[in-house]
Amino acid sequence: MASAASIALMHRITNVRLPGPLPRDGDQRYAIGLDDQGLICRIEAMQADAQQAVEDWNGDWLSPRGVDLQINGGLGLAFPELSAADLPRLEELLDLLWRDGVEAIAPTLVTCGIAPLRKALAVLRQARRQHRPDRCRLLGAHLEGPFLAEARRGAHPREHLANPNLKALDKRIGGFETEVALVTLAPELEGASAVIGRLRELGINVALGHSAANAEQASSCFDQGVAMLTHAFNAMPGLHHRAPGPLGEACRRGGIALGLIADGVHVHPTMAVLLQRLAPEQTVLVSDALAPYGLADGEHRWDERVLLVEDGTCRLENGSLAGVTLPQLEGVKRLARWSEAPSAAIWSATVAPRRVINSATGCSNALIGRPLTQLLRWRQKDGDLHWACAA
Repeated sequence: MASAASIALMHRITNVRLPGPLPRDGDQRYAIGLDDQGLICRIEAMQADAQQAVEDWNGDWLSPRGVDLQINGGLGLAFPELSAADLPRLEELLDLLWRDGVEAIAPTLVTCGIAPLRKALAVLRQARRQHRPDRCRLLGAHLEGPFLAEARRGAHPREHLANPNLKALDKRIGGFETEVALVTLAPELEGASAVIGRLRELGINVALGHSAANAEQASSCFDQGVAMLTHAFNAMPGLHHRAPGPLGEACRRGGIALGLIADGVHVHPTMAVLLQRLAPEQTVLVSDALAPYGLADGEHRWDERVLLVEDGTCRLENGSLAGVTLPQLEGVKRLARWSEAPSAAIWSATVAPRRVINSATGCSNALIGRPLTQLLRWRQKDGDLHWACAA
C-alpha cells in the first residue's frame, strides 16, 4: 500500500492490459499508479466508465521482462566451456540479453565432462557476484544432463552421459549445490529416483527431459517432485491416443511446467498452439539458444563439432536439430501470431517462468515495486506483436 505522501505525487497510467494465460485474461483494463520514485505502487482494475488519465496506453500490455530457463550460450560462448577469461564476454552477453528484453536466465550446461562442468559453475558463481542493475541476471544453472536416456540424447555427446547415482551427482555439483537451479534427467533410468530425491532435498528443481519415460513412469517422478518437462515434444515420447507419454500425463495432472521452443521448427506451430490451449497455465517459453546467439548465420564451432546455423535454426553436420539462435521474445511474437492469443504468449515467457523458480505467483506480483524502465510494453500492429521498454 502506498503512503499518503506518495499517493499525492502518484503518476497514473490507464487503459493498460496485463498478460494472463487464459483466453479472456487480456480483456480487463487496469490503472497503474507510480509513486514519487517512479515505482509501481498500485494496480487497480478499471471500470467501464472510469475517467482516463493523461497517459492512456490504449490497451497495450505491461509485463515484466522475460525469464529464460533454457539458454546454452551466446556471442560465441558455450556455457559448458566457460573459463575465467570469458567473464568480460559473458557480461557482454548479459547486456545483450537485457537489450533483448530478458531479465534473468538459467544458464544451461549441456552434457559435458566433469572438469569443464565444475569450471563453468565456478565462473558462473563469480559472474553472479558481479551483477549490476540493468543487466540480465544469472539464476542458478540448469544442468541438462548427464543423466539422460541414450536413445533420446539428441545432440548431447554419448561419451559424457552417465548413469544416475548419488556419487556421480556429487562429483559434478559437490560444493556448487547452491549454484544449480534446475536439473534435467531421464527419470526412468535406474538410480534416477535417488538422484531426484537428493536434488529436491537441496531445493533444486528437477525436469524430465531426453527421456523415454511412459505415462506411468512420468507420473511416478511427478509424485517425487519433478515439476517440469524440458523442451516439450522434443527428445521424449509424443502424444498418442493409446500412449499419452510424459506430456499427456503432465497435461492431465496440471501444475507441471511445459518448456516450449516456439521457433516453428522444434515444434510445428499447430502443435505449439494446441499445447497452449490444452495447458495454458503450464506453458513456459524457452529459447534453447546456443553459442551463436547474437552472431550471424553460418558455420560455427560447438565443442569439437560443427554447428550449422540457418534462419536461426542450429543443426549438427549429421542434420540433428541442436537449438536456435533466436531471442526468447521472438518466440513470444511467433506464438502470438500462430495462436492469435497475444496475452497468453506474453505471459508464457514473462510470468510463467517465474512460477517455476518461485519468484512470483502472478503478473501483478511481478510488477509491484518495479520501475517502468525494467518492464516491457507490448502492442499489436497489423497482426504482429511488438515490444519495447515500458519507459
